Amino acid sequence: MSDRGIENSKTLLEYTEFGIPIRNLWHMLLYAWNEVPVQAVRGWMLEAVERAPTLDSLLASVLIQLMQQRLRIGLGHDYVEEQGTLRGIRGRIAFAETIKQRAIERGQMVCHFKSYSANSLKNQIVRTTLARLLKQGHFGPDAASAQEMQQKLRRLVRDLDGIDFIDLTPDLVHRQLLAQSGNDHDYRLMLAICDLVLQRKMPAGSMGNSIVPLVDRELLVLYRIYERFVVNFFRVHLKGWEIHAQKRLEWHTPEPDDRLPLMVPDLLLQRRGTGQLIILDTKFTFHSLVENQWGKPVYDSSHLYQVYAYLRSQEHISEAHRYASGILLYPAVQSRLSERIKLQDHVIRIESLDLAASWEEIERQLIDLVDPTPSALPGHLPEIP
Repeated sequence: MSDRGIENSKTLLEYTEFGIPIRNLWHMLLYAWNEVPVQAVRGWMLEAVERAPTLDSLLASVLIQLMQQRLRIGLGHDYVEEQGTLRGIRGRIAFAETIKQRAIERGQMVCHFKSYSANSLKNQIVRTTLARLLKQGHFGPDAASAQEMQQKLRRLVRDLDGIDFIDLTPDLVHRQLLAQSGNDHDYRLMLAICDLVLQRKMPAGSMGNSIVPLVDRELLVLYRIYERFVVNFFRVHLKGWEIHAQKRLEWHTPEPDDRLPLMVPDLLLQRRGTGQLIILDTKFTFHSLVENQWGKPVYDSSHLYQVYAYLRSQEHISEAHRYASGILLYPAVQSRLSERIKLQDHVIRIESLDLAASWEEIERQLIDLVDPTPSALPGHLPEIP
């Protein structure tokens, strides 16, 4: 992501290429990573958020600080598989390798065994990611600051000598992230950062070995962040509602048909007590209106058809489903869109969330979107750094 800054009355704000302040993107990331409320956030992290000229700079700063803390208190250890030639037997004997090396003639055996080591997968992932940031990271237009960040990365990679470099894959990082216990908050955050760095730097599989243009890759990554941020924000702050994310809707056809597309809205919200039902889909495109063949701005037909299918296909289930409403939620930058379309017994709303606003205003917009009652306003929400 590129960077630009504008001066306001308090601070110099740094922006992504899409006009989202870096610090707002950091809040979105914390929600997307299920790190809310963020009890472990320290003052240095807030400073890194405010000063980062690019997302790479922000991610590198936080990752460096967290790993430096770990080096001071001791790296996390795990049981890892090792192979060694021993004079005794430990673990499993590798007979083929023992015979190949003629180890028995020396009174030795080749064994596979587990040892409790700092050269664990989670530390390997972090060291490899730090090296990737050093090689590929974009740290802003200021050459001195960029060089300073590279020096910090280079020094930390060297300090982790003894930790192996590995080939990173999304599946490998995801599995390790899920394996972290509740006591490993710092590692969960580090691995989440590694996952994001990997997503932003890797080629897209659909393009074979070629690299997808940077802007397209960023849009794909931001879409995932935006979707998970909205889902987890409502899970944390929307009280009195049942929250169902990525719940599959059935077509309710008389006979099963495998050719029908899946219907999986981002969120299905139902108010306890009244049964009010809202189906919400996030759409990460900054153009909620498109031009038709005559150059007239119109709603994106594919988005409307999708929500319309969600609503109409479920009408027979209950009274709440018959009168359910749908929301298409787009991002916006320094602008807002809020329109309603009445279709049969349903209302479809086209709404936008101004991601360039202050974080308090973003919270207020989200809550007002679903539950605009005074008790639900952001003044009553836990304060997020």
